[in-house]
Order: sequence, then structure tokens, then C-alpha cells
Amino acid sequence: MTKDLKAILTTEACRRFRDRAVKNYCPYCGQRLVDRLWEGAVRRFCRRCEQPIYENPVPAVCAVVPNPDGQILLVQRGVAPKKGFWCLPGGFMELGEKPEAAVLRELREETGLGGYVEGLLGLRSTPSRMYHTILLAVYVVTPENAPLMAGDDATAACWFQPADMPPIAFNSHRAFIRQYHSGAFQKPASRAALP
Repeated sequence: MTKDLKAILTTEACRRFRDRAVKNYCPYCGQRLVDRLWEGAVRRFCRRCEQPIYENPVPAVCAVVPNPDGQILLVQRGVAPKKGFWCLPGGFMELGEKPEAAVLRELREETGLGGYVEGLLGLRSTPSRMYHTILLAVYVVTPENAPLMAGDDATAACWFQPADMPPIAFNSHRAFIRQYHSGAFQKPASRAALP
């Protein structure tokens, strides 16, 4: 993403777009949508297609990447929200992408590291001002030996001891870091190949 595009996405126009993100027209036939009670909730509804327009959480992934010294890898955010704060490496899934592949892609983009998915640490639904709700899948990843190099929307990538964590950008990331350090994750006996 270019710096110009990043600037455009944080402008007032972008905020106005988010505020009026209610869908007004059917994405399939173009008919004007109406509100209708459907399956116990008020939903946008297309009378021509006779179908509700479901609004779903946006899927994202993060990696808890420990090293042999007990440190956790964090990246410093170079973009809003929470620019300058630290978080787990991660981001949004692409269409057609498996979550395990997405977490490895994001890890490589933001840190230069490859790795192996050891397993799922957990799932959490988190609120978002921009996307309403994000469904976050967090994986434990064993890193491959490679030079650590911040990239994409991360301005820095560093290892931190549990007692010396910097300010963490998101409550969900803090919770997953605590969960990992509590011993809640049990490494599988053998590493499964990605499908």
C-alpha cells in the first residue's frame, strides 16, 4: 500500500464513508434495500431477490511467536489505529486464503520471518470502529531462523520478555499474550502439514 493511499484512507472522507456504510442497494440485483425483521433481527432485505443481506464479522489472524528465551515477537504499528503502539504480527485474511496460510503470510510481510503453525491458541470476536466486528484467530507459530526485518505496515519488530512488554495496541492482543504465558497452549506432539 502506498503512503498516499494510507493517507487517503485516514481522511475525513473515509470516516464519513464508514458512518454511512449501511448498505442501501442489493449487491446482486441493484434493488433498493429495506429493513425487515428476519430470523429474529432487523436486517437489510432485498424484495426482488427475496433474501436478507447478511453482514458478517471480518476475519483476521495474529501470531504469537515465542523464541527459545521465552520472549514474544511484537511489531510496532506504522498505521492507524494505534499508530506507534505494539501488537502481535497479523492482519486480515484474503479471499480464498486459509487462516494458517494468512498468519504465515502476515508474519513474513511484517517481520521477514517464516515459520511453522504449531496450533490455534484461540478465537475472539472484537469490536472495531471501522469494520464493526472482527473475528480474530490467533495461532502459535515457531519461527524459522532468519533475520528479523520490519516490513509492510510495521515500523519495527522486536522480541520482548513477558515482564518488559511495551504498550500493546489492542485488548485482544494483550489477552492472547497473557493466555499464552499462562500455559493454556499445549504444543501438539507432531506438526500437522497445512492443507
